[in-house]
Amino acid sequence: QVQLVESGGGLVQVGGSLRLSCVASTHTFSSYSAGWFRQGPGKEREFVAAIAWSGDTTYYPNFVKGRFTISRDNARNTVYLQMNSLKPEDTAVYYCAAAYLKGLRVRAGDYDYWGQGTLVTVSE
Repeated sequence: QVQLVESGGGLVQVGGSLRLSCVASTHTFSSYSAGWFRQGPGKEREFVAAIAWSGDTTYYPNFVKGRFTISRDNARNTVYLQMNSLKPEDTAVYYCAAAYLKGLRVRAGDYDYWGQGTLVTVSE
């Protein structure tokens, strides 16, 4: 069982930046692809970013492309989400997820482990 712990959420003004971190409780984190999802108030969970186990491949939906960047440090068992130019519609709980021995994934159902989430609030 792998535990994922997110941090870095908080309150930020429109146009600001935040960096989320997700630490995995495994020393074989390089065997996992990883992703970030979010769930806004009254909305369904949606895909935000994904990164392959090696970190050399990433994927984003259009609504965050150019603003968000996913990265990872396998030596620290950590995946990051740098969020810039934040908008009110980015307000959500952000979840980290990991998929064991799978390539880059965009569907929530393909992930094996999930964190508890960290709240990001973007104010006007």
